[in-house]
Formats: sequence, structure tokens, C-alpha cells
Amino acid sequence: MSKKTIIKNKKAFFDYTILYTLEAGIVLRGDEVKALREHKGSLSGSFAVPQRNELFLINCMIPSYSHAYEKDEAIEKRSRKLLLHSSEIMKIIGDISKKGVTIVPLEIYFNEKNKVKVALGVARHKKVGEKKEVLKERDIARETRRELKNYK
Repeated sequence: MSKKTIIKNKKAFFDYTILYTLEAGIVLRGDEVKALREHKGSLSGSFAVPQRNELFLINCMIPSYSHAYEKDEAIEKRSRKLLLHSSEIMKIIGDISKKGVTIVPLEIYFNEKNKVKVALGVARHKKVGEKKEVLKERDIARETRRELKNYK
């Protein structure tokens, strides 16, 4: 059994150069887990910040479960604590102290034990020229594949 992806942050791979990734647990309420099982939620515009030697996920949108007793829009975008070892948190804090480095959630998924996990990427923001270069390389590769397909 492998991981089951719930939400993916496709924009993060376009906007950022991912330096390295790591896995973190996340503190959720029961109805939030049920909403995630329905594949509801969004990671666009979300990021992680350190506060008092802990890491929190900000701007992650997990809507209320459709059959939940309590529905509150303020809860949907609340900050959620990420669960990491203190040594990992210290390493991340050291890395993001450099200019232009940030922590971006890449995806939320269920692991083999059916626990909700967040794949975090320590990333550097791409410049406009880098983004254009990536698009240009992708177009060239697509054209090459098309030509090779027609050549056969």
C-alpha cells in the first residue's frame, strides 16, 4: 500500500525551486480529516512559518465537512500545527534564515498507516527569467517528441 494523494500544490513547482523535501504530520480536527477524505481543500497561497520553535501551516484551506455539526468559515483557513522533530525544525529555521528561502507545502496525503501527512519543500522563489526558461525547455521537449513520433 502506498500513499494516497489528497491535495497537490502544482503552482509551487512552477513558482519555486525546491531545494529539498521532508514529511510532516499535521494537527487536524476530526471533521477536517473527513473533508480531506472527500478530496476537498486547497494549498494555493499556503506556506509554513516557525513560531516559538514550532512550525505552523498558514493559509491552508480545508472546508468544513458536509455533515459536520459545527460549520464555521474562520476554521477553514486557521493555522495548523505541523509535527516535526525539534532537530528538523532547527535545521529548517537555519535554512529559511537565508534570503529568499521559504517553506512551501507540496502535497497533503494519507500514508500507509492512513495518517494525514504534509510534504513540505524548502524552496527558493524563481525569477521571471527562470520561469520562462523552464517553459521554453518544456516546449522544445514537446516538439522533439512530436517530431520523433511523426518520424516513425
